[in-house]
Amino acid sequence: MKPLRPPTDPVARDLIRAARASAASRPLTRRSLIGAGLLGGAATALSACAPPTPPASGGAAKLVLPKDVSDTDKVVRWANWTAYLDYDEETKKYPTLEAFIKKTGIKASYTEDVDDNDSYFNKIAPQLRAKQDIGRDIFVFTDWMANRVIRDQLAQPLELIRMPHAANLLDALKDVSFDPGRQYSLTWQSGFAGIGYDKSKVGRELKSLDDLWADDLKGKIVVLSEFRDTLGLIMLSQGVDISGGFGKQQFEAAVAEIDKRISDGYIRRVKGNSYLEDLKSGNAIAGIVWSGDLFILRAETENDNWQFTIPESGGTLWSDNMMVPITSTHRKNAMAIMDYYYQPQVAAEVAAWVNYVCPVQGAQAEMEKIDPDLAESPFIFPSESYLKDNNIKGFRALSPQEDQDYSAAWAKVVGN
Repeated sequence: MKPLRPPTDPVARDLIRAARASAASRPLTRRSLIGAGLLGGAATALSACAPPTPPASGGAAKLVLPKDVSDTDKVVRWANWTAYLDYDEETKKYPTLEAFIKKTGIKASYTEDVDDNDSYFNKIAPQLRAKQDIGRDIFVFTDWMANRVIRDQLAQPLELIRMPHAANLLDALKDVSFDPGRQYSLTWQSGFAGIGYDKSKVGRELKSLDDLWADDLKGKIVVLSEFRDTLGLIMLSQGVDISGGFGKQQFEAAVAEIDKRISDGYIRRVKGNSYLEDLKSGNAIAGIVWSGDLFILRAETENDNWQFTIPESGGTLWSDNMMVPITSTHRKNAMAIMDYYYQPQVAAEVAAWVNYVCPVQGAQAEMEKIDPDLAESPFIFPSESYLKDNNIKGFRALSPQEDQDYSAAWAKVVGN
């Protein structure tokens, strides 16, 4: 299938070049990318950035699953984040999803329900705990929230024997701490958090968080409501290893920095995925953003001045995961669509549009057929050296008490 937003345009190429040159003192060349083995290097690096094993919880009760009516009710309902699946502006449809429907006869609906992890989880959790249908058969959460969902027994187990293409998951992602052996989840995409800005309006390069807090940008900055990304970047700039054993003092220092920037009027909004609307409207011209969104933003606004960069002090790495809610009655259909998206050629089509880190082995070779430049993009197939040289880290797993305390401290600052 031909991509509807060809990645061969200058927009994608410019961002790839920007990624390669994000740290002039740490040049990333075509030779170093190829020499490291892009896909294998990414797998190793993702493993290195995975959060440590969370504290063990008490014995879990046996799951009671609802009756699966997939054989008689050919439906699957999928909740995901904004700008996270290949989309055709003319037909207002998702090409790979339409191909799945045609191939399987399963009526698939797709909704952009998730703005951030906390808000969506808090919306659906009461229904899930009461065993009430939430109207969705797949939802997508970031690692740390996926850990909570699995821990609280709010997701159904997967039957990998029915999902032959799931074996294409990168080896480093097969035994994540929150779901060893991938019994409940499959990675959808991974990505980075860093600095995004409109160079034509900012008038210069923004290479560090100090550059972001410039007086002429006051009131024109948005930051992510996901504290593991926003505070993760702040902590990295303060010399903290977010993948290691930091404590409350280091976390509170980062919270204080954001609190100060909000109080002083630098930060306009603290938002989930809807931060893109502020950037599109021009109400904000810079911020802490997610990598793939800048590709989407440049294409949708036809403005190639939008830049994404990993700050000199480092960036964050995360993964989002597909799971089946405990109340779904279409588990078999949900597994069918998950498996479909783990075919390398389908994964490459999605990656060519969303420009996030692809978790599927074999997708890089398929991407070479779509666009050789994108097959070398460190945003999609990052090498181990790229992540190491740019100090890109995964935010460590928090204990349940830390999660509660840190989330409360963050909510107090951002007003949620």
